[in-house]
Amino acid sequence: MVLAIIRKTPEIAPLIIIVGGACVGAIGFTIRQATKNPDASWDRKNNPYPWQNIKPNEQVKLYSHSDYSKLENTRPEVKKED
Repeated sequence: MVLAIIRKTPEIAPLIIIVGGACVGAIGFTIRQATKNPDASWDRKNNPYPWQNIKPNEQVKLYSHSDYSKLENTRPEVKKED
């Protein structure tokens, strides 16, 4: 169906490619945020506080201009609840 529309009006091909790429990027970003972000907790029973498992030099942002590997641990140790 999309190919038939592109054959009929080829000037909208770049628009379809750009919008399709944006949709793929948005879906990919949403999946990454849902799986890698410590703010999203899918297993509240076994891991109720996922943000406490982040190492002090671990980057959780998609992009950062800081070098996280050179940071020192300045946080106090967190006691595990049983």
